[in-house]
Amino acid sequence: MKRMNMKQWMYSVCNSAERKAMPILVYPGAELTGMTISDMVKDGDNQYKCIKAIKDRFPVAAVGTAMDLSVEAEAFGSPVRFSDMETPTVIERIVNDEESIKKLTVPAIGTGRTGEYLKAARLAAENITDCPVFGGMIGPYSLAARLFDITELMMAAMLEPDMVHMLLEKCSEFLIEYAKAFKNTGVNGIIIAEPAAGLLSPETCQEFSSNYIKKLADTVQDDYFMVILHNCGNVNKLVPSMLSTGAMGLHFGNSIDMADIMPQIPWGRLAFGNVDPAGVIKSGSVEDVREKTFKVLENTAVYKNFVLSSGCDIPPETPIGNIDAFFDALNEFNSTIVLGRSA
Repeated sequence: MKRMNMKQWMYSVCNSAERKAMPILVYPGAELTGMTISDMVKDGDNQYKCIKAIKDRFPVAAVGTAMDLSVEAEAFGSPVRFSDMETPTVIERIVNDEESIKKLTVPAIGTGRTGEYLKAARLAAENITDCPVFGGMIGPYSLAARLFDITELMMAAMLEPDMVHMLLEKCSEFLIEYAKAFKNTGVNGIIIAEPAAGLLSPETCQEFSSNYIKKLADTVQDDYFMVILHNCGNVNKLVPSMLSTGAMGLHFGNSIDMADIMPQIPWGRLAFGNVDPAGVIKSGSVEDVREKTFKVLENTAVYKNFVLSSGCDIPPETPIGNIDAFFDALNEFNSTIVLGRSA
């Protein structure tokens, strides 16, 4: 399989007169295919069908596997609650002190549902060849937060940092191998979701998240494999730390204003964001979606390295008409650019 040069793809996006859209959009594929969420997150073939349905239905610039932040924790042994209507959730911590962290076994790749997510990635890479395909995975600090409990982890980072680093080393060891496995499926990159790091100070984020992300990115990222780092926290002051990871792309949530972020992103790195997926795309009216999407595009109009996206994953049961309105706003905005250039 001939791999797409992702550095060239990134530059083509930066040099395009029109804006592109890459929302985090898989769960609504369950509705398009008549599946439940549980069907989709437990079976790689089903998930691929949802990804393909999204690609066939919407003018996306790229597609990806589901953003499911329970998969990796489940592989370590965390109990997970499944639902036909909602995304899976980790329901209980499995480590609580240094001794339990020492006993924690780093799972083999393929454990639990990781094999199904890799299967979905492989099928998508084999069958969707006209746009990039991304695998989705959790970041090391967010994985540690699911294993240890996020509030407890933040306290431990201050009081027992060596213990937290011990846990992060195990998380990082697994995630690097998982990222390599995604790369071996033929996908064009990975989106690393690190939302828990959005709660940290810049210095703490650097120590407990970004340094580990950088190690992962240095291992797998190259001209043909792109790393995108997602953090949906209030990250105005964390952008330098996020950039230090070396990730070619940074993805932002709707708790910030992209107009504050874009001046911090150098040309040659992509920034993605940030229409509210739950409050607007799922729960708003068609006009709300169109208006809020258009506003994000207007606020970032001078930045050609901006890619329109949702602030996080678009939830299950989002009205398809609202997703259409998101893309309609993009088309309207791009039409104004063309008209403006020809005037």
